[in-house]
Amino acid sequence: NHFNVFIGKGADRWLTTSYEHEAIRPHALGKFRDLLGATARHPAMLFYLDNWLSSDPEADYDDRELRRRYLAELQRQGVQPGALLREILVQRGMDTRQLDQILERQLARAGDERMAGRRGRFQQRADSQQQAPQQRRRGLNENYARELLELHTLGVEGGYTQQDIIEVARCFTGWTLTPLPLGQQFIYVDEFHDKGMKVVLGQRIENGGQRDAERVLDIVARHPSTARFISTKLAQRFVSDQPPATLVDKMARTFRETDGDIRAVLRTLFSSEEFWSPEAVGVKVKTPFEFVVSAVRATDAEISDVPPGLVVALRELGQPLYAAQPPTGYKDTADAWVSTGGLLNRMKVALGLAANRLPGVRVELPRALETNSTEGMLAQLSDHVLVRPLSEPTRAALEADLAKAGTEGNAPPEARARLALGWLLASPEFQRQ
Repeated sequence: NHFNVFIGKGADRWLTTSYEHEAIRPHALGKFRDLLGATARHPAMLFYLDNWLSSDPEADYDDRELRRRYLAELQRQGVQPGALLREILVQRGMDTRQLDQILERQLARAGDERMAGRRGRFQQRADSQQQAPQQRRRGLNENYARELLELHTLGVEGGYTQQDIIEVARCFTGWTLTPLPLGQQFIYVDEFHDKGMKVVLGQRIENGGQRDAERVLDIVARHPSTARFISTKLAQRFVSDQPPATLVDKMARTFRETDGDIRAVLRTLFSSEEFWSPEAVGVKVKTPFEFVVSAVRATDAEISDVPPGLVVALRELGQPLYAAQPPTGYKDTADAWVSTGGLLNRMKVALGLAANRLPGVRVELPRALETNSTEGMLAQLSDHVLVRPLSEPTRAALEADLAKAGTEGNAPPEARARLALGWLLASPEFQRQ
């Protein structure tokens, strides 16, 4: 969520999974600067926030030479030109013979003599009806620069100005992508870069080409506002929606002293008095994603290769995977998820999971489960799925409802056990981290 991309935007449908595996996971417990750089360069982020289109409006370029450079860059990275397009079209059921013809035409365009001499400035080409949509949209784009400062590093109160956003955007011009038909990969195009001097957060950046953006990442990753903002987000994630200022101070100090070592910051968090205080334990409400995943783990459910039931469950609970459209991602606070309708949907998912009504998911009851005694059955299931004692009000309500189901509904023992399991998963105790 901190470095959110939206899977529903164009090419990000194909790029999001590699984004998580190549940019996020390898750096999640490393230096924040490395994580920041990996997200900034990844095609999913470049596409999502339109930085692949950002360039100096006065830049000159040659289409034919650029396309040759794209091919050379793919070769350098060991990427087969057209591999992504092939994957997309194969999944759509296209005949492989027809697919090969399409790829041959796309690659042939790289050396097409008809493209030679097509030079000019972006502004002069903007009115041309023959111009490709991608080229018409090129120019300085501030989307990534704004989110880099506001959401990824300094925070909205981090002390930057609108002029800083413009200067950062100028530094990132030239960070773009090879075309989708060839296989989208990061590439720096110097012709697109704004070569003027920039001033970011009071620091001068002379023209250094691709290095201009790297300098920006160095500056913001080590800024005191970033240390506090990232520490606040982590404390909010693991402690409470309103984390103690004393804890945030400790974490921010560790962040600065270790040059943004996320593992060290988390160690400070988890070893703090604030993390283990009674006011913090069991306070955070699970997001729908956390609720579904923890329910599957707590029940030792068997998951098929394609678990459509879990995908549907997340959609019904309001948190489909990678589908947060705004750059802020999904909220991590209770106000976004705690409502009458939201809790009712959680109950439906919990009962469906326990009764094996979610396609692709199968739950087995614990062996030697005591089903003759409601009290004994609840005690065993509580030990199995909860990490905290069941409160007396919850226990009394479940015992009463189970007794009613056994008497009026004449439910068999296994059905009553699965009903009890579902209600435990829907209980207030299970909704909290």
